[in-house]
Amino acid sequence: MKKPLQLNPDRLFPADEKQRAVARRLYQQVKDLPIISPHGHTDPAWFATNEPWDNATALLITPDHYVFRMLYSQGISLEQLGIPTIDGSAVETDQRKIWHLLANNYHLFRGTPSRSWLDHVFSVVFGLEVTLCAETADYYYDSINEKLATEAFLPRALFERFNIECIATTESALDDLRHHQAIRDSGWQGKVVTAYRPDNVVDPDYEGFVDNLTAFGEITGTDVSTWEGYLEAHRKRRQFFASMGATSTDHGHPTATTSNLSVEDCQALYQKVRTGQASATEAETFRGQVLTEMAGMSIEDGLVMQIHPGSFRNHNDAVFHRFGRDKGADIPSRTEYVSALKPLLDKHGANPKLNVILFTLDETVYSRELAPLAGHYPSLKLGPPWWFHDSPEGMRRFRQQATESAGFYNTVGFNDDTRAFLSIPARHDVARRMDCVWLSELVADHRLDEDEAGELAADLAYNLVKAAYKL
Repeated sequence: MKKPLQLNPDRLFPADEKQRAVARRLYQQVKDLPIISPHGHTDPAWFATNEPWDNATALLITPDHYVFRMLYSQGISLEQLGIPTIDGSAVETDQRKIWHLLANNYHLFRGTPSRSWLDHVFSVVFGLEVTLCAETADYYYDSINEKLATEAFLPRALFERFNIECIATTESALDDLRHHQAIRDSGWQGKVVTAYRPDNVVDPDYEGFVDNLTAFGEITGTDVSTWEGYLEAHRKRRQFFASMGATSTDHGHPTATTSNLSVEDCQALYQKVRTGQASATEAETFRGQVLTEMAGMSIEDGLVMQIHPGSFRNHNDAVFHRFGRDKGADIPSRTEYVSALKPLLDKHGANPKLNVILFTLDETVYSRELAPLAGHYPSLKLGPPWWFHDSPEGMRRFRQQATESAGFYNTVGFNDDTRAFLSIPARHDVARRMDCVWLSELVADHRLDEDEAGELAADLAYNLVKAAYKL
């Protein structure tokens, strides 16, 4: 039986009528503000070439590990879902068949953020009026594909339709940024910038690290056989990324560890690292030292520094070795910040030119560590709940635990951190709704006047992120 697809205009708002009325009024003030997406993983080639997406599966399943990780957890293999393998071995290529796997198992997403994002995409973006299920799978697949073949659904057209003011992609230190150059050369006015993510030449445990260092030297024309040359290579790449629009760097380290070694110790440690002889402890110390060096470079060049620790990346060895990185097997782990960040903060924390945005996947540190740190150090701001917690309840818990110590103005609004381009408006809509819910509670409890809540709603939706990322 076909079920109508209807998005309730009061979704996520409080059940209490008075508080819901406040949330509605606040939301009306911010729902149409432009979207700033300062950190994410959309493919810049989409905007450079402006070519149509092939089909619904290639757009909505293949690049979105939120979607296929849930299906995988229920015994559907990544081969069945058509996820490309590293060695090019055979996987399912029938895109309609893959789409049926999503439709037949759509009930698995009940109560999850992915369900709300997908329903928003289906209803608002594609105008579909029945819920996805086995019975409607072909109708969905054909309707979506028909629309994707039109000019209105080309990447740049959707960028403009979504009211995106700026979107940042994330590229490695070895990326030549050719797609960003192509966007510039095209004359299109959409603002797509990059962010410097040097993990592949910073993390000794990164696959191919030693070879990556060689490539790092070649791409920068720098002798990276010395610690000083290695740092100079980073300065050159940062300068190049900034020339291509980057306003931030991004560091996805396993922990928040930082170090502040002597130059002599740095030189000796680097020689071990670059020859693949560093122990696990030495690799951790090296990552920590580079974070401190990156903070110093941020003071020099003005790039905002993002630190994303606390993810046990590629936890599933079998999936990693067959399919590669970022296949839904990154798992949150316990993370400590107070002691871990102290070496960096001792050296640079009081410098007014340093801007560091901290993220976490460990909710237990919101009120105990992150909020007090950001509530003291001028150089620190709190990023929004990340990945597993960029959800309605995750957002609520973050505001409840962080606001009293850090306030609102030591946070940086919302970023979607997604590869799924069409979900960006949905994710920002959820964030705006949940911030308005939290503000409406403060108004209802007489802790905030409604006019102040209105100003805050606009700051959380737009102003804070624009200022924090210098966009």
